[in-house]
Amino acid sequence: MNGGISIHIVDVASGRVAEGLEVRLERLEAGQRQLICQGRIGGNGLLPGLDECKAQCAVGVYEVSLQVADFYRAQGLTLPAVPFLDEWVYRFGVADTAQHYHLPIKLTAWGVSCFRGGA
Repeated sequence: MNGGISIHIVDVASGRVAEGLEVRLERLEAGQRQLICQGRIGGNGLLPGLDECKAQCAVGVYEVSLQVADFYRAQGLTLPAVPFLDEWVYRFGVADTAQHYHLPIKLTAWGVSCFRGGA
């Protein structure tokens, strides 16, 4: 797999992929936001559509946003009116577009783990 960005999310509280979680990926450039891809995590744990967006992957700063509280409420979890994690935003940089940037995200309603995979 050359170049591009991929996102894989697992709900470690249930031991399953976070199918249905709403995700948005944007590039930040000169004070503006460019939407790269948005959608819901599929049954394979991946954000669909990122392969088609590979051409939009440029050197720069990106943000991935996850609608954590909405996801867990839809799963039937009772959360406080002000949840610990509502919308989780992760800012990262792409320095070399020839490399693949994979974001494996582990998620619960109370915590998140993410690192760069696919180097």
